[in-house]
Order: sequence, then C-alpha cells, then structure tokens
Amino acid sequence: MSTELPLALPDALLARLADFLESQVGLHFPRERWRDLERGIAAAARESGYAQAQAYVDWLLAAPLTRTQIEGLASQLTVGETYFFREKRSLDILEQQILPELLRARGETEKHLRIWSAGCCSGEEPYSIAMLLDRLIPDFEKWNLTILATDINPRFLRKAAQGIYGEWSFRDTPAWIRERYFNKRKDGRFEMQPRIRRMVSFSYLNLAEDAYPSLVNNTNAMDVIFCRNVLMYFAQERARKVVGKLHRSLVDGGWLITSPTETSAVLFSAFTAVEFPGAFLYRRILAAGPRATAVRYPAPWHEGEAAAAHAPAPAEPQEPAAFSAARSALAPEVLRETGAEQAADAEDADSRAHDAHDTPRRKARACADEGSLAEASAWCEKAIAADKLNPAHYYLLAAIEQERGQSETAERALGRALYLAPDFALAHFALGNLCLSGGRRREARRHFGNALTLLRACPADALLPESDGLAAGRLAEIVAAVQASLPRAHKEAA
Repeated sequence: MSTELPLALPDALLARLADFLESQVGLHFPRERWRDLERGIAAAARESGYAQAQAYVDWLLAAPLTRTQIEGLASQLTVGETYFFREKRSLDILEQQILPELLRARGETEKHLRIWSAGCCSGEEPYSIAMLLDRLIPDFEKWNLTILATDINPRFLRKAAQGIYGEWSFRDTPAWIRERYFNKRKDGRFEMQPRIRRMVSFSYLNLAEDAYPSLVNNTNAMDVIFCRNVLMYFAQERARKVVGKLHRSLVDGGWLITSPTETSAVLFSAFTAVEFPGAFLYRRILAAGPRATAVRYPAPWHEGEAAAAHAPAPAEPQEPAAFSAARSALAPEVLRETGAEQAADAEDADSRAHDAHDTPRRKARACADEGSLAEASAWCEKAIAADKLNPAHYYLLAAIEQERGQSETAERALGRALYLAPDFALAHFALGNLCLSGGRRREARRHFGNALTLLRACPADALLPESDGLAAGRLAEIVAAVQASLPRAHKEAA
C-alpha cells in the first residue's frame, strides 16, 4: 500500500512552474516528475529563506531569473547521484575497443586526444576516464590530452575540482583503484592524486542554452563525448537541439556515449548507431552515401582490465583550480547561442570586406574546429604574416597553442595581442587563467583586475570581439567569480 502523501502545491501552480523552468532553465518536469519538482523546490525555498514553498514559487514566477537564481535552482533540481566507473559497460568498450583504435591512429601523427564529459556532476565520470587513460598510455608525457568536464551545477563543479570523495563514490569500484589513485585523509575520505586531478578541466556550461561547439570554450573537435543521464532532463525538442550541437562538436569518426536508458533511433538519427555486445553507441560519420542504421562490432579483443602501463612520476602537487577557471585559458564558460549567431554574422560580413587578410584566420579556425591543430597553427602564422598588427590573430594563435599544450607559446601570443590592443579584455582574462594554471596567482590577480576594469566600462550586453558571442556583463561575472576563488593576497607566494 502506498504511503506517499498528496502533492502540497496546487496542480495549476506546478504546471506553471514546470513551464517556467523549461523556458528559463532548460529543465523538463512532466507531470510524472512533479513530486521530484516539489521536493527540489521545497529545498530551494528553505535555502532562499522562505518558510513556505508556495510563497517562494510565487516570487520565482514574478520576474525573470538572474544567473544566481538559475544556479541555485539547478543545484536543487538536478540529481547528483553518481560514482566511479558507473555504467561500466560503456567504459569497457571505450577502454578495449575505441581508445586503442584512436591511440594507434594518433600515435603515428600528432599525439592528441580530446574527450568531453557533458553533465559531469561531481567529477567521478571524468576522473574515471582520466584513470583509464593513465593505464592505457605508456608514454603519457608525450601526449596532449584534453578531458573537459562541464555541468550546470556550480556546487557539483566545486566538489569535483577538489577531488575529495567518500566511500559512497566507490561502490562497485575495485579496491586497487583507490590504492593506486587516491590518498586517504584523516577524516576517512579519499583525495584524488594531483597528477590525475590536473588531467581534468572543469567548467560551467548549460547544454540547453549555451553555444557549442566553440574554440573559445574548448568544446570543439572532440574525439569522444560522454553525455549520460543528462538528456532525460530535457523536453524532446530541446534534447534534439542538444544532440545536434553535440554532433557538430565531434570530429568525423567521433563517438557519442549515452546512457542505455537514453537510446533512441529518432533522437540520434544524425549519427550512425554502432552495436557492441551489450550496448549501443553513436558515431559521427560524414562519408557520402546512405547512412547505416547500425554497425555491429565484434566482441572485445580481450576481456577484463587492459594491461596496466607504467605511470609517469607524479608531478609536484598544486592546489585544485577553482571550477570557474577552466583548464583551457581561453575558455569563458557561458556563451549565448543567439549571441554566437550574431557574432558569426558579423564575422561573415567582416570576412567579405577583408577577404585577403582574413582567409588564413578563417582557415585556422576551421582547422582548429576539426582538431587539425598543427595545420591551424600554420594558418594562424600565415594570418599574422599578412597582418602583423591585428591582435585577433595573436589571440587565436594563443587559443590554438594552448589547446596543443604549448602554454609558453600561448602566453607570448597573448602578450603581443595586449601590446597591440591594451583594452582587449578577453586577452587579459585568458592571460590571467594561464598564470593561474601555472601557480602564479599574484600575476593572475593583476590580469583579472585589468579585465574586470575594462569590462565594467562596457555596456553589459555588448558582445566581445573574438568571443563567439560572449557579453561583457557575463564575462565580468565570470572574472569576479574567479577572483573570489583565489586565496587572499597575504597568503600568496610572490
């Protein structure tokens, strides 16, 4: 016999609230999930100081949500239930079949690999991928590896960046994982080893609203995207748009890995469905000809855990980066899709007016979007040779070189951009992030301060050059959040 109590909020109010959340936050709550919605709203009301959930909902519906309110709601309305090596079948397929194929191909050319955990929650998924790569790649230090982890919930991201977990995150995880990759703390929790923690870059991204793929927020040219247990939060039309953008974020031949419960021939019709024993994955294949409805892979060439590789010597420990300062120094987290379209229109108009000088830069961006980083860098150098006084060329070169793992080259390029355009706010922010990732917090604070001064002098809705549609007001919020996460000045090293 069910003991579940009736819903406390009226149906009409819950219906209005569900519509509001879908339009403002991108979260979908059909009638069968109204109890979850009511439970989350009650928690959000308590956190906001409201004694009654209905009063909180009335206030919520009275005006558009601010960024802080959206983040607070997302913290209460999204589920943070995950653990290391969850849904192990897809990770086994990644380890035993997808990655060996990728590593063999890339090992013969430029050694780079890009993986995105979209909806990373508190970090267990991207860290599982990092540990898997550590075992598979013996010459680890020779590779340029990107593991991007994004989420809409800032609390999850802060926890993920710290890399500290309790016993519950290790359920169904072999004991040797903890022994090899974690240090036990005095409080009984386990802390991720710094060399694994530094492999993952955490950043805020709203899959429903933000612009991607983009070189600016590092969501382009991915080899593998994990998007598991995320699409269930979206209505069908919004999920379709998200899947379309994920498709464009992959290189040709790239893989999308979803949860088994999200398998759909309609939703993933742009992909080729690939059947493995016990799972379906999706692949972006752009070759001409009729699209295959399904490709069958044989059983894995070996069962069980891949042979463990000798891990490199641990690097010197560093403090975990604040979640809002992404590993890519050129990665502002939030880009509005409409703004990105306006920026693209402006770039098209500009390219028509200045085709002779802009063609190399546009080719550089196109190559970078496809993951051809060496070729992108070469085109960028051609753009600079044709127009040495254009700071945008140096900024783009910095973005490409940072993606290649060449931080010193990226920093020099940013310095040249700022020499030519001292009011280039995005370059100040990028240089601050580069300094921060190198442990030079005092320098980082100075560059962030310069960026914030310039941004606050701009109209909040002004679109920033070279940002793919990022507004000055939003970047100011990001910079302020990064500043707040830094240690106090008297504790910093010189």
